[in-house]
Amino acid sequence: MAVVERNIADNHIHAWEITVEAREIEVWRREVAAAVRAMGGDRAAVETARLGVSELLSNVWRHVADRRCRLEVRQGRGTALVRLYDRSRRAPAVQVPDWDAERGRGLWLLRETADAIGYTCVPGGKWVWFTVLLDPAAGEGG
Repeated sequence: MAVVERNIADNHIHAWEITVEAREIEVWRREVAAAVRAMGGDRAAVETARLGVSELLSNVWRHVADRRCRLEVRQGRGTALVRLYDRSRRAPAVQVPDWDAERGRGLWLLRETADAIGYTCVPGGKWVWFTVLLDPAAGEGG
C-alpha cells in the first residue's frame, strides 16, 4: 500500500500522507467514509465524501506528475472538511459535462452534491477541498 504516514490524531482530524495509486482509490474512499461517519455524518454525507475523494485522487492520478499528496478529513462546526494537497499549481476546472463522454463530470457532480468546494494555491502546490454537512438539520437553522 502506498501510505507513507498514517496520522489519526483523534476523531476530529484524520490525515494520511499517501502516494496515489489507481488500484487503491477504493481504500481511501473507505477510509474517508469511516472518518466522516465517525464525525457523525449521515448516509448522504458519507456518500458525498466517497464521491469527492474519488474525484480528487483520480485527478491527481491523471494530471499530477508527482503523485505524493496529503489527504485530510477535519471536523468543523456541523461539517466535515475533506481536503487534498498535491504538488501541482494547476487549478481544477469545474465544467459542464459532456454527458456522452466517459469522464469529465466528477468535479461538476461534486459541486452539485457537496456543501462547498474550492481550492487554494500555496507554495509548492495546492489544496483542493470540499465540505459536507454532518447534520443536515443544522443547515436549516434547526
